[in-house]
Amino acid sequence: MKKIIPIIIVLIFLSIVGIIIIQLSWFSNLFQVTENSFKDRMDKACYGVAHELARQGPSAPLVRFQRNPSSKLFPDNMNFSTVKPPAVSEHYTNAEVYNKLRNEMNKEGLKNVDFEFAITSADLTLEMQSKNYIEVSTTDTAHLRQHFMPITTESYPANTSGNYEYLVIAVPDFDQQVWKSLIWMVAGSVLFTLIVIAAFYLTVRTMLTQRKLSLIKSDFINNMTHELKTPLATVSLAVDAVRNEKVQRDPEKLQYFSGIIKEESKRMNKHVETILQAGLMERQDLKMNLVKLHVHDVIKEVVGNFELQLQERQGKVELLLNAANDVILADETHFTNMVNNLVDNAVKYSRETLLIRITTHSTAKNLVVRVADNGIGMSKETVKRIFEKFYRAHTGNIHNVKGFGLGMSYVKTVVDVIKGKIKVESTLGKGSAFIVEIPLSKG
Repeated sequence: MKKIIPIIIVLIFLSIVGIIIIQLSWFSNLFQVTENSFKDRMDKACYGVAHELARQGPSAPLVRFQRNPSSKLFPDNMNFSTVKPPAVSEHYTNAEVYNKLRNEMNKEGLKNVDFEFAITSADLTLEMQSKNYIEVSTTDTAHLRQHFMPITTESYPANTSGNYEYLVIAVPDFDQQVWKSLIWMVAGSVLFTLIVIAAFYLTVRTMLTQRKLSLIKSDFINNMTHELKTPLATVSLAVDAVRNEKVQRDPEKLQYFSGIIKEESKRMNKHVETILQAGLMERQDLKMNLVKLHVHDVIKEVVGNFELQLQERQGKVELLLNAANDVILADETHFTNMVNNLVDNAVKYSRETLLIRITTHSTAKNLVVRVADNGIGMSKETVKRIFEKFYRAHTGNIHNVKGFGLGMSYVKTVVDVIKGKIKVESTLGKGSAFIVEIPLSKG
């Protein structure tokens, strides 16, 4: 599994890179094809308009001759000359020429193309032009595309030197307008590429999550096996001792071993209850009977239960219960367990000279409880994950700190149900503090 996941990630990464490279190549080819199509359609539109302008004007250059008053029909000194036909500007206004071009462009599927036009003589002298033609044709020449089309007909050929005009179409930002025509196609391609990348990301993330859950599951099973195996072994030994005739004849020894069996049974029952609570939290079925509680009384009761452990470890608890109002709405059992878990956590991860400081204060709407210790503290990674189910600062088959990694997850669930907040402050090597903020009872 460890070797397969990196291989899959590399293959997915290469696939994504390949898809992106193919898409870029496809975009480049698509742009070239679309650009050539634009040019062909614009040439066709220009030709149609130029042909129409020429057809509606004179069909051929006029020939004029000067007659000498003599008796000869064609005297020797007769002079022939061609007269330039009337210009386009003499037949059409700028608006009429623009409308003809716009209609022809629309027929060719170029409705959204912006353009300017001009009519020039054969020597490119401007005879008429659209409003912005001069500005467009002289400013951004790098991105400007111009089309020249002679205004001719079959009866008025272009090789009549000096006697025809040009229709000029200027398209500003030609490349940009080509891309605009492809915007939906490009956007769709990019969107689906992003969807594929997102799918790959979710796949990898799910794989890594499943791997992490598998490790957590294995860790949980190892911890559970150890936690249940120890009391079972103790109970088994105690039962064997009780069966001994000498022990049966000694009431004190019989009571001693019976007490061991009872205590270890309670211990196993507590572990089973913890696992059952985890199941309830998983299904979000943690039901609470909300009643008014005096938090200070609960804290004192919990601290009293740890008195023996504190004596064994030469530790102490400082209580600074300064809250003017300590009444909240909560389930007595679950809230007591929550406080018990916070104190138990401080004891588990303590140093030799254990010091736990529990303080309270109240605001206008909330009661704030702070449980601080001088223990080993937590890393930033542990602080981020401290409320995750089954997470423990000491993982693997190491049991110097016992538990299933469910205590802090349970605390977070209880706090959430009573609509409170909890946060952690910790410095590695110096200790940790859990701050719980709970709404006060209104009644």
